[in-house]
Amino acid sequence: MNFDLTEDQRAFADTARQFAQSELAPHAAHWDAEAIFPREAIAKAGELGFCGLYAPENAGGLQLPRLDATLVFEELAAVDPSTTAFITIHNMATWMLGTWATDEVRAEWGEPLTSGQKLASYCLTEPGAGSDAASIKTRAELVGSEYVINGAKAFISGAGATDVLVLMARTGDSGSGAGGISAFAVPANLPGIEYGKKEEKMGWNSQPTRTISFDSVRIPASHLLGREGEGFKIAMKGLDGGRINIATCSVGAAQGALTHAQRYIQERKQFGKPIASFQALQFKLADMATELVAARQMVRLAAAKLDAGAPDASTYCAMAKRFATDAGFNVVNEALQLHGGYGYIREYPLERLLRDARVHQILEGTNEIMRVIIGRRMLDGDAPDAIR
Repeated sequence: MNFDLTEDQRAFADTARQFAQSELAPHAAHWDAEAIFPREAIAKAGELGFCGLYAPENAGGLQLPRLDATLVFEELAAVDPSTTAFITIHNMATWMLGTWATDEVRAEWGEPLTSGQKLASYCLTEPGAGSDAASIKTRAELVGSEYVINGAKAFISGAGATDVLVLMARTGDSGSGAGGISAFAVPANLPGIEYGKKEEKMGWNSQPTRTISFDSVRIPASHLLGREGEGFKIAMKGLDGGRINIATCSVGAAQGALTHAQRYIQERKQFGKPIASFQALQFKLADMATELVAARQMVRLAAAKLDAGAPDASTYCAMAKRFATDAGFNVVNEALQLHGGYGYIREYPLERLLRDARVHQILEGTNEIMRVIIGRRMLDGDAPDAIR
């Protein structure tokens, strides 16, 4: 087993690091403080291919392995987890559209999305359906050659500022469960679509979050993604990658925080010497680095399983999401502690990294739901040998 990166992978990471330092680092604190959605910076990321990293080539994407995509996302998130997290969500929605859309819809939206000129939101969660995603109530009724959509979505990243919505809606009857859900590509500015107020959040302030309501919104039948009844499967396939993406954002935030902490404790002096000379702080730094490396390797293992089409890929994605988002938050929190009072003020990036990383333990399936997924698999007879 070779853990070394290839030259191409290192080149992707280096390009992402340079972009993060030149285009994100000078502005991330301002975007956070003023709740600015940096569309121009995201479009520049698109010029480098970062808005279509694993989208199919026939949609204008790079069609990279998920493992390679994590290298890019980690470098961006080390500077700005909030903006990076939106880019990962856009990548997920763009991959879903590029993979399951009709040729007509792919031709219209593929390259604008993969280039970053147009942006996508992923619309699954509803006011009454979060962890229980199979219970969504938003409906899409086929009327002639159109679907008519009614319902509401909640906690939608980018809502009101994006151009297309990858929407999950019920096409079966109210008791059809997961098998009655279908996926659609919905232009975001259609009559009947209304956006709620921009939520005031603890973190992730460089991307807007709103509710969306649909009142007799009409789309052509050709905007169905895949076939009727496949929407839940499509959504879950998207979320396998989405969980790796969000886990990677936690790894990136932790890496950024660790780097700041390592520098700070060598510069900061107390009792006449650098605080790095105190063994207790050296131990803290050692534990942070160990947890970060473990989280990174788990994320890369899950990405490799997903790339290989492994039968237990979903379990590994859930494991990586649970572990990396918990460990990543803990590393950022410890880095803030090492900065003392300075870590708590906005002159330093630690408090922003902490606020941004906290939500990763909630979205793309809460970490409690990740434990449910893993636990159910581990009750199978072959699990101790299969999951290693």
